[in-house]
Amino acid sequence: MDTQTVIDQHRFRAYGRRHLDRLPEINRLSVEQRVALKAVSSVLPFRVNDYVLRELIDWDDIPNDPIFQLTFPQAGMLERADLLRLEDMVIRGEEGEPLQRLVHDIRLRMNPNPAGQKLLNVPRVDGERVLGCQHKYRETVLFFPVQGQTCHAYCTYCFRWPQFVGDKDLRFAARNTDELVQYLSEHDEVTDVLITGGDPMVMSSALLRRTIEPLLAPSLGHVRSIRIGTKSLS
Repeated sequence: MDTQTVIDQHRFRAYGRRHLDRLPEINRLSVEQRVALKAVSSVLPFRVNDYVLRELIDWDDIPNDPIFQLTFPQAGMLERADLLRLEDMVIRGEEGEPLQRLVHDIRLRMNPNPAGQKLLNVPRVDGERVLGCQHKYRETVLFFPVQGQTCHAYCTYCFRWPQFVGDKDLRFAARNTDELVQYLSEHDEVTDVLITGGDPMVMSSALLRRTIEPLLAPSLGHVRSIRIGTKSLS
């Protein structure tokens, strides 16, 4: 086997809900389990990659394998009545407006942004909200670059699932650092910036540089720590 073939076999590939029927591993699940998986993943985000599928999940121990449970949405993540309604739609092949209305209603009932974080913790510059930022703790500002609002694979325990469901009303995301830099320049109590998501390590090195370099300006000398929230290295 030549080097290029090996590289191609190990190239990063991600899969979502629409790919479920194409994953050969899914055939190890019962019909009932597959229906439940499709139902839950219509509400909560699902994303996996070749590495997780090939190296981390023990497919001889499904559905008990812990990595499987941490990656593939589980039936117990939804209220029973909601799950049954969704399963009925999946069985009947309904993927249009009726399903989307039900999905939206379920998501709103799941408290997508607890503790009023979309309103109460959003910093302001000149009276305007700084989108894609949170300032909940005195010394720390969280920054959500729009290019980093996905992950190599999603975790079923993730409390930031609203970032990944495609609803702009639920998501934190900033297109650049301009307003963040201005806010930081006016708040010298902030010593830490956490670049988070999602997983910012899905971003290219050029995008990471464009995000981090403005935070190194001499005028922001009070910012002593720049962290990246990631699990990519694990």
